[in-house]
Amino acid sequence: MVPTDTVTVAFTKRGYLIIGAELARACFPTDAVIALQRGRELWVLPVSNRAAGGLLLKQRNTAGDRSVLVWHVMPTEASFDGSRPARWDADHAALRIDLDSDAAA
Repeated sequence: MVPTDTVTVAFTKRGYLIIGAELARACFPTDAVIALQRGRELWVLPVSNRAAGGLLLKQRNTAGDRSVLVWHVMPTEASFDGSRPARWDADHAALRIDLDSDAAA
């Protein structure tokens, strides 16, 4: 089930986005995504068929958390290491991650 509330995702110093297992299963069932910077948000959109291309979510641990390298679409002026709030936008079929705040805010 796709989340209706704000969720938390994380970025690593090396430019990976970490998505929890449950969120990844609900929003990205093919484990293929497209990542785009839109203003001060990172939008992660599912790709309906792996053969269509995109970025592959890789299993990070035995819990099933996923990771994907996104440094190439991130703004270069700041570091995004740490947690960030995100929400599922059903109108655009995108996970929208706020780059201006952290999850503790």
